[in-house]
Amino acid sequence: MKLSVIKILFAVTLLMPFPGCKKNYLLSEKQIVLFQFEYRGEQHSGFIIDNEGNVLVYSNPEGWNFPDTNMILTEEQVYENLEKCVFTGKKIPGEELRKYAVHIPNITMSKVTAARNTGAGIGTIRFLCYQYSESTETYKVSVIRTEGDYTSENLNFYSKKVIAWMRGINNNLTRD
Repeated sequence: MKLSVIKILFAVTLLMPFPGCKKNYLLSEKQIVLFQFEYRGEQHSGFIIDNEGNVLVYSNPEGWNFPDTNMILTEEQVYENLEKCVFTGKKIPGEELRKYAVHIPNITMSKVTAARNTGAGIGTIRFLCYQYSESTETYKVSVIRTEGDYTSENLNFYSKKVIAWMRGINNNLTRD
Protein backbone atom coordinates (compact mmCIF):
# COMPACT_ATOMS: atom_id res chain seq x y z
CA MET A 1 0.00 0.00 0.00
CA LYS A 2 2.72 2.44 1.01
CA LEU A 3 4.71 1.58 -2.13
CA SER A 4 1.73 2.25 -4.43
CA VAL A 5 1.17 5.68 -2.83
CA ILE A 6 4.81 6.53 -3.46
CA LYS A 7 4.49 5.38 -7.09
CA ILE A 8 1.38 7.53 -7.56
CA LEU A 9 3.07 10.57 -6.01
CA PHE A 10 6.11 10.02 -8.21
CA ALA A 11 3.93 9.77 -11.34
CA VAL A 12 2.04 12.95 -10.40
CA THR A 13 5.26 14.90 -9.88
CA LEU A 14 6.49 13.81 -13.31
CA LEU A 15 3.32 15.13 -14.89
CA MET A 16 3.46 18.49 -13.09
CA PRO A 17 4.93 21.37 -15.06
CA PHE A 18 8.26 22.65 -13.85
CA PRO A 19 7.97 26.41 -13.28
CA GLY A 20 11.73 26.87 -13.63
CA CYS A 21 11.71 25.55 -17.20
CA LYS A 22 9.33 28.14 -18.60
CA LYS A 23 10.98 31.18 -20.14
CA ASN A 24 9.93 34.37 -18.44
CA TYR A 25 8.91 36.70 -21.26
CA LEU A 26 8.91 39.98 -19.33
CA LEU A 27 7.45 42.16 -22.08
CA SER A 28 3.90 43.44 -22.03
CA GLU A 29 1.48 41.72 -24.38
CA LYS A 30 0.39 45.23 -25.41
CA GLN A 31 3.89 46.11 -26.64
CA ILE A 32 3.84 46.78 -30.39
CA VAL A 33 7.45 47.83 -31.17
CA LEU A 34 10.53 45.88 -30.06
CA PHE A 35 13.60 47.14 -31.94
CA GLN A 36 14.71 50.02 -34.15
CA PHE A 37 17.76 50.57 -36.35
CA GLU A 38 18.18 54.25 -37.16
CA TYR A 39 20.52 56.35 -39.30
CA ARG A 40 20.52 60.11 -38.76
CA GLY A 41 22.68 62.43 -40.79
CA GLU A 42 21.91 63.98 -44.14
CA GLN A 43 18.84 61.77 -44.07
CA HIS A 44 16.78 59.92 -41.48
CA SER A 45 16.15 56.28 -42.30
CA GLY A 46 16.02 52.86 -40.76
CA PHE A 47 13.75 50.02 -39.78
CA ILE A 48 11.49 48.94 -36.95
CA ILE A 49 10.73 45.39 -35.86
CA ASP A 50 7.27 44.98 -34.36
CA ASN A 51 5.96 42.37 -31.95
CA GLU A 52 4.91 40.08 -34.81
CA GLY A 53 8.37 40.15 -36.38
CA ASN A 54 7.40 42.43 -39.25
CA VAL A 55 10.31 44.51 -40.55
CA LEU A 56 9.09 48.02 -41.40
CA VAL A 57 11.29 50.63 -43.10
CA TYR A 58 11.19 54.42 -43.18
CA SER A 59 13.12 57.05 -45.11
CA ASN A 60 13.01 60.77 -44.29
CA PRO A 61 9.54 60.61 -42.72
CA GLU A 62 7.92 63.97 -42.15
CA GLY A 63 6.83 64.68 -38.57
CA TRP A 64 8.67 61.72 -37.01
CA ASN A 65 8.32 61.51 -33.23
CA PHE A 66 11.66 61.30 -31.45
CA PRO A 67 11.98 60.28 -27.78
CA ASP A 68 12.05 63.11 -25.24
CA THR A 69 15.06 63.84 -23.03
CA ASN A 70 14.11 60.87 -20.82
CA MET A 71 13.98 58.61 -23.90
CA ILE A 72 10.20 58.22 -23.62
CA LEU A 73 7.60 58.02 -26.39
CA THR A 74 3.87 57.86 -25.81
CA GLU A 75 1.86 55.00 -27.25
CA GLU A 76 0.22 57.48 -29.64
CA GLN A 77 3.62 58.73 -30.87
CA VAL A 78 4.74 55.16 -31.56
CA TYR A 79 1.57 54.49 -33.58
CA GLU A 80 2.12 57.73 -35.53
CA ASN A 81 5.68 56.61 -36.36
CA LEU A 82 4.46 53.18 -37.45
CA GLU A 83 2.01 54.84 -39.86
CA LYS A 84 5.02 56.42 -41.59
CA CYS A 85 6.68 53.03 -42.15
CA VAL A 86 6.40 50.59 -45.04
CA PHE A 87 6.28 46.81 -44.62
CA THR A 88 9.25 45.22 -46.40
CA GLY A 89 7.63 41.82 -46.84
CA LYS A 90 10.22 40.40 -44.44
CA LYS A 91 9.17 38.79 -41.19
CA ILE A 92 11.41 37.53 -38.39
CA PRO A 93 10.37 34.00 -37.34
CA GLY A 94 8.73 33.87 -33.89
CA GLU A 95 11.41 31.77 -32.18
CA GLU A 96 14.19 34.01 -33.52
CA LEU A 97 12.35 37.16 -32.42
CA ARG A 98 11.78 35.79 -28.91
CA LYS A 99 15.45 34.80 -28.69
CA TYR A 100 16.42 38.49 -28.83
CA ALA A 101 13.31 40.14 -27.34
CA VAL A 102 13.79 38.36 -24.00
CA HIS A 103 16.91 40.49 -23.47
CA ILE A 104 15.05 43.82 -23.73
CA PRO A 105 14.26 44.16 -19.98
CA ASN A 106 17.91 43.56 -19.02
CA ILE A 107 19.25 45.87 -21.73
CA THR A 108 16.79 48.56 -20.62
CA MET A 109 18.08 48.37 -17.04
CA SER A 110 21.78 48.36 -17.98
CA LYS A 111 24.16 51.30 -18.09
CA VAL A 112 25.26 52.92 -21.35
CA THR A 113 28.74 54.37 -21.78
CA ALA A 114 28.98 58.14 -22.13
CA ALA A 115 28.67 59.33 -25.73
CA ARG A 116 32.04 60.17 -27.26
CA ASN A 117 32.25 62.62 -30.15
CA THR A 118 34.36 60.93 -32.81
CA GLY A 119 33.95 63.76 -35.30
CA ALA A 120 33.52 61.29 -38.13
CA GLY A 121 31.11 63.52 -40.06
CA ILE A 122 29.19 60.51 -41.35
CA GLY A 123 26.02 60.77 -39.30
CA THR A 124 24.95 58.48 -36.49
CA ILE A 125 23.62 54.93 -36.45
CA ARG A 126 21.65 53.85 -33.40
CA PHE A 127 20.50 50.40 -32.36
CA LEU A 128 17.50 50.80 -30.06
CA CYS A 129 15.07 48.63 -28.13
CA TYR A 130 11.69 49.52 -26.67
CA GLN A 131 9.98 48.53 -23.43
CA TYR A 132 6.30 49.30 -22.93
CA SER A 133 4.83 50.36 -19.59
CA GLU A 134 1.15 49.46 -19.24
CA SER A 135 0.73 51.77 -16.23
CA THR A 136 1.88 54.91 -18.09
CA GLU A 137 1.09 53.74 -21.65
CA THR A 138 4.54 54.87 -22.73
CA TYR A 139 7.61 53.29 -24.29
CA LYS A 140 11.08 53.56 -22.77
CA VAL A 141 13.55 53.68 -25.66
CA SER A 142 16.97 52.29 -24.76
CA VAL A 143 20.22 52.68 -26.63
CA ILE A 144 21.93 49.40 -27.37
CA ARG A 145 24.72 51.03 -29.37
CA THR A 146 25.54 54.31 -31.15
CA GLU A 147 28.10 54.50 -33.98
CA GLY A 148 29.38 57.25 -36.26
CA ASP A 149 29.71 60.89 -35.21
CA TYR A 150 29.08 59.75 -31.64
CA THR A 151 29.75 56.37 -30.08
CA SER A 152 28.29 54.76 -26.98
CA GLU A 153 27.44 51.23 -25.98
CA ASN A 154 25.07 49.47 -23.62
CA LEU A 155 27.12 47.42 -21.16
CA ASN A 156 24.67 44.51 -21.00
CA PHE A 157 26.21 41.13 -21.87
CA TYR A 158 23.60 40.41 -24.57
CA SER A 159 23.93 43.79 -26.32
CA LYS A 160 26.60 42.57 -28.73
CA LYS A 161 24.43 39.61 -29.80
CA VAL A 162 21.43 41.85 -30.41
CA ILE A 163 23.58 44.33 -32.36
CA ALA A 164 25.02 41.58 -34.59
CA TRP A 165 21.51 40.27 -35.25
CA MET A 166 20.14 43.74 -36.12
CA ARG A 167 23.16 44.49 -38.31
CA GLY A 168 22.46 41.27 -40.22
CA ILE A 169 18.86 42.33 -40.79
CA ASN A 170 20.03 45.74 -42.04
CA ASN A 171 22.57 44.11 -44.39
CA ASN A 172 19.85 41.87 -45.84
CA LEU A 173 17.59 44.89 -46.38
CA THR A 174 20.27 46.90 -48.18
CA ARG A 175 21.12 43.98 -50.51
CA ASP A 176 17.54 43.64 -51.71
